[in-house]
Amino acid sequence: MSSHLLRTKSIELLRAEASATGEHSLKRVLGPINLVTLGIGAIIGTGIFVLTGQAAAQYAGPAIVLSMILAGIASALAGLCYAEFASTVPIAGSAYTYGYATLGEFFAWVIGWDLILEYALGAATVAVGWSGHLVSFADDFLGVEIPAAWSTAPCTLVAAAGCNPEAIINLPAVLITLAVTVLIVIGIRESAQVNTVIVIVKVAVVLIVILGGAAFVNADNWQPFIPENTGTFGQYGWSGIFRGAAVIFFAYIGFDAVSVAAQEAKNPQKDMPVGILGSLVLCTIFYVLVSGVMVGLVPYKEMLGQPAPMVVAIRAAEEAAGGSGLLRAMTMLVEVGAIAGLSSVMVVMMMAQPRIFYSMANDGLLPPFAKKIHPKYRTPHVTSIITGVVVAIAAGFTPIGALGELVSIGTLMAFVIVSVGIIFLRKQRPDLERPFRTPFVPVVPILSALVSLGLMAALPLDTWIRLVIWMAIGLVIYFGYGYRHSKLRTR
Repeated sequence: MSSHLLRTKSIELLRAEASATGEHSLKRVLGPINLVTLGIGAIIGTGIFVLTGQAAAQYAGPAIVLSMILAGIASALAGLCYAEFASTVPIAGSAYTYGYATLGEFFAWVIGWDLILEYALGAATVAVGWSGHLVSFADDFLGVEIPAAWSTAPCTLVAAAGCNPEAIINLPAVLITLAVTVLIVIGIRESAQVNTVIVIVKVAVVLIVILGGAAFVNADNWQPFIPENTGTFGQYGWSGIFRGAAVIFFAYIGFDAVSVAAQEAKNPQKDMPVGILGSLVLCTIFYVLVSGVMVGLVPYKEMLGQPAPMVVAIRAAEEAAGGSGLLRAMTMLVEVGAIAGLSSVMVVMMMAQPRIFYSMANDGLLPPFAKKIHPKYRTPHVTSIITGVVVAIAAGFTPIGALGELVSIGTLMAFVIVSVGIIFLRKQRPDLERPFRTPFVPVVPILSALVSLGLMAALPLDTWIRLVIWMAIGLVIYFGYGYRHSKLRTR
């Protein structure tokens, strides 16, 4: 039995599957620009609008800029490993497929099941965030008040006596989820085009904030650049910079979604590394500049506990300037950018999830319906609809508290497996053609795995407990169905 569990799928077989054409295959329509914008669309979301201010206020102060650089470097280590795999094995499935090729079927199932945490539950969390920004924008700038009963999941309105019984459903979250579902069923090209437009909008907003906000920066807010440590590890000083980097790291999650679209790229061997590493580099630059401007507009401690710290920073600058039409307009643009940003994150996440199911079903680990391709749109429409329904239910009716941490631990586990997989593949197949090669192997993969494991260890115990429960459910499904129907086992 153990030999079957650790049996790997040959690179030649994976490449043959990747080159398949016809009505039962995915359509190759994505170029390098599409792939870069997919990565930017997945990365720039709540991180740049929320997480930067929180990390500055709690951990790093103005030195959040250094935290951004460190987090970018940590993400790049994993990105280099993903880039080699994506160019060598250009097939849908991301870390699931890479695990199958190097560590064996059992590890492939574990990571495939694990990726559901990242994509499906991540999309539900983002949908709730999207709803919150829409409600805020409608109230602040349109004068439209969306009733809390229809914009909040049941039992999340906490009053003195407990949950507010008027909370019915988070309707905006459900509606955006259904709209994104329709989009990803219609086609990968259409999804990518819409995502590209949204990315252009939110990048333009980010650039306006950087350039417009720079004129109102108060250099005194940057002093001291590295606040003195309070005596507690992680509260300012150099330890605060590292703690800030650990928190900010989660703002970079999403670049791995590019690798899921490998089977729909026109020239994956060349373009996948460009998409993965290009989106990471651009987002790191944006993050560094935005964080620098933000802590220059307002004393960093004033952003503590604020759900929209970027808006707080701009409003503080507006008050200091005695009122400014430019800053008022920038506040509205930030809200628009947040709504657009979260929309594109949802598109990428919900586009990635069905393709994981598609890969697993192709290997026999999930039932055949999960690999059905729409005859007209050439997309995995069945699993796209299933994903959409599950995400809509979760976003509309579930109070989502610790899901962010659960999504993060799932992603970090994927990073560990991909990093270790690079080392295994180099030893197993040193002769394999690699259009892109991770530099300094095994140093880079080892560092990537250690960084990811360290961040996982920093997460709360209850997050680990939820992960164990989730994995236990996955193992029941694998041994109940996947193990017995595995195509690799029956060959």
